[in-house]
Amino acid sequence: MNAALDIGFLLFPNVTQLDLTGPAQVLSRVPGAHVHLVWKTRDPVRTDVGFSIVPTTTFEECPPLDVLCVPGGFGFADQLTDSETLDFLRRQGRGARYVTSVCNGSLLLGAAGLLQGYRSACHWAWRQYLPRFGAIPVADRVVHDRNRITGGGVTAGIDFGFALAAELAGEDTARTLQLALEYDPHPPFDSGSPEKAGMQRVEKLMAVQAERILRAEAQIERAALVA
Repeated sequence: MNAALDIGFLLFPNVTQLDLTGPAQVLSRVPGAHVHLVWKTRDPVRTDVGFSIVPTTTFEECPPLDVLCVPGGFGFADQLTDSETLDFLRRQGRGARYVTSVCNGSLLLGAAGLLQGYRSACHWAWRQYLPRFGAIPVADRVVHDRNRITGGGVTAGIDFGFALAAELAGEDTARTLQLALEYDPHPPFDSGSPEKAGMQRVEKLMAVQAERILRAEAQIERAALVA
């Protein structure tokens, strides 16, 4: 019989759902896994694409986690100074076997004081802010530093999921899960990173997101002062 594994994903309003659902789909199939979707209440939480996800437990009711995972999304900025969220992350992070994140969820780990002195991945547009929380930014899709495992932006969460599955259940199991999920990507375009997309496309995207980023930067600075 496989030992139980409690794997908890933080839910919050305007989370990027693929940051959560990508690795959750992979990790839910690890033998013994119990996936928990955790928020302040059990009310549906609206994601960045408009549909909602229903939490399975609350901060108060969540069992001690073997794996703590924090996804990202533009909603992360509102959580950077939220005492309930940060207290939950600190409490679970102290006892978890693995403390993990996807995308700019690593900045939330940083705001909770859980990445001080650790190498970390992050979405390329947000990676520059990791040093504000004492973390060391690394431009890889998955970064493993001791018991911290972090994924880059959005789709990197699936790669992260398989890397963590290998840690939890062995490479053979992770490879079998990859086959079961037919994870064999062949993207139609080769523009999935700033280096491949080129500066003109990067600047165009950043201009579209400029207002959101400015608002988030203010939250990052406030959080960094107290982290």
